[in-house]
Amino acid sequence: MIAEDGVLFREGLVRLFEGAGVEVVAAVGDAEALLAAVEADPPDVAIVDVRMPPGYGTEGLVVAQRLRQGFPDLGLLVLSHHVEAREAVQLIGDDARGVGYLLKDRVSNVLELVDAVERVAAGGVAIDPDVVVRLLGRQPVRGPVATLSGREREVLALMAEGHSNQAICQRLHLSSRTVESHVRGIFAGLGLPATGAEHRRVLAVLTYLRS
Repeated sequence: MIAEDGVLFREGLVRLFEGAGVEVVAAVGDAEALLAAVEADPPDVAIVDVRMPPGYGTEGLVVAQRLRQGFPDLGLLVLSHHVEAREAVQLIGDDARGVGYLLKDRVSNVLELVDAVERVAAGGVAIDPDVVVRLLGRQPVRGPVATLSGREREVLALMAEGHSNQAICQRLHLSSRTVESHVRGIFAGLGLPATGAEHRRVLAVLTYLRS
């Protein structure tokens, strides 16, 4: 489902997703309409703009928070020109799984957007690096993240963007063994329990965002 007040952009998204083989079950123009549509027939993923009618404030994020509480298995992808740090952190809450936040003007191609939707639908994370930077603000790194090496923090930042180990290898021009070693170092440095690797990645991202 798509919630976007700009009719041209909304219809453009519908055509892009349908052309990529993604079924769009509803496309609405305001946050309350999205809430009603999800309650009537929950989709796999809801894409939400931030500033929507009637007030063009943070209605989209407010409804996204309500959906996250009422439909914990629903993937939520915020797609906006704006970063609202406080509401974004509230949306992520204690579990970043199934949440994404992308900036419209930084989505470079359809496949990138479809990949983010698929990741969020599968319970993964898709956060634009600019969003991460703005969430962190200008505060110094604190807590256990400060104990990590510079390279480990670099790897962790890419994990926060939703990259797999293989994608991190390509971005940093490192071997898979080296990246795996850095990831293990991150888990150890952050004191994360020996649960599933994907769950620990999410916990690591949460720790990073709160640092």
